[in-house]
Amino acid sequence: MEGKVEKRATIITYGCQMNVNESAKMKQMLQTMGYSMTEDIENTDLVFLNTCTVREGAAVKVYGKLGDLKRIKEEKDGKMIIGVTGCLAQEVREEFIKKTPYVDLVLGNQNIGRIPDLLERIEAGEETHIVMVDDEDELPTRVDADFGDDIVASISITYGCNNYCTFCIVPYVRGMERSVPLNEVVKDVEQYTKKGYREILFLGQNVNSYGSDFANGQDNFAELLEQSANVEGDFWIKYVSPHPKDFSDEVIDTIARNPKIARMLHLPLQSGSTKILDAMNRGYTKEEFIALAKKIKEKVPDIGLTTDIIVGFPGETDEDFQDTMDVVNEVGFENAFMFMYSKRTGTPAATMEEQVDEHTKNERLQQLMRLQNMKAKEESQKYLGKIVKVLVEGPSKKNPEMLTGRSSTHKIVLFKSDRKDLKGQFVKTRIYDAKTWTLYGELVEE
Repeated sequence: MEGKVEKRATIITYGCQMNVNESAKMKQMLQTMGYSMTEDIENTDLVFLNTCTVREGAAVKVYGKLGDLKRIKEEKDGKMIIGVTGCLAQEVREEFIKKTPYVDLVLGNQNIGRIPDLLERIEAGEETHIVMVDDEDELPTRVDADFGDDIVASISITYGCNNYCTFCIVPYVRGMERSVPLNEVVKDVEQYTKKGYREILFLGQNVNSYGSDFANGQDNFAELLEQSANVEGDFWIKYVSPHPKDFSDEVIDTIARNPKIARMLHLPLQSGSTKILDAMNRGYTKEEFIALAKKIKEKVPDIGLTTDIIVGFPGETDEDFQDTMDVVNEVGFENAFMFMYSKRTGTPAATMEEQVDEHTKNERLQQLMRLQNMKAKEESQKYLGKIVKVLVEGPSKKNPEMLTGRSSTHKIVLFKSDRKDLKGQFVKTRIYDAKTWTLYGELVEE
């Protein structure tokens, strides 16, 4: 009697940490259905593309990959299931099937919990070309996630966004903000730390407005951090991303008194110009952002600030750009994700007047990057001679003789050690060299 043929599945993830989290949930569901996971798309039975739509280029990548999958599916005489989920699926919906009729399944962000049921229908030949995209006005079905041998477990604490920044498509595809009940999040923290995960990563479009939709007014982000930090175990908590306009003193004080809350703080600036910030609908001024950053650094001296910045937003003048440079120079970010503004169809900014030409945007980006690289190198020097706690990730890819890990501020730390059992462990290192992006340390034996 022949053995049962093993079914193979592949998940290709585009975009943000939220998508990485949802792919881990999809992986768990597929494995429960009997699929084994593979990265070999030429020899798989099922492929899911978990898509992003934040930038126009993200959609181009997805359609390019679908072209590859079409060829493979034809070579297999159609014996491969192709599914699409994520924000592009949420936005495009039925148009996906019209444009790419070889796609079998299109699921919105709310609907990934239906994967087992819908796949069974397709496998049984009961249905083809299923499109299920619900509007995002409720919390999605709670699903377990499989993060494999990773040392980080991510937990979505909110879904959607209420901010409607004029450059961003997210509220239109992920809906209004909905918070996961506090007791459910804390249970997840307990579950993952018991399984050995050493880093808990809270996810949300705006984590520090967590709980604003709750009636009790008490289960806010500060309370969530407090209760999660009180969970037993050796771990730390990181989170992305907070919004400057909602960063309360209560949250700052909670971070300051809880060593389990990591000292990484990603605080998106987007622009240093009050005029441009208003056009972006960000809800704060240049001066308010600087004051907030200074307050955080005063109350939490070992904090490491990082940020996002867009250059060339419609209407940005040389003076506006100089305001951004001024903030970067004054605040001192350890890292910054810097982008040229690109139109996103469906957002108010895409139809604004005074669009900045590509040459000017590129020049400003290069100028900003030069300044930020200099500031990042300066910020790295503060680690010299200090003992830094590191969560070990494993051997360095560039130098296998070195181990690599991340600090509480999310800096890359390299150090020598013959021990092969340190992955997923916290160690202490004394920093003897500090480059722009990387720290070099020596292991401190306890």
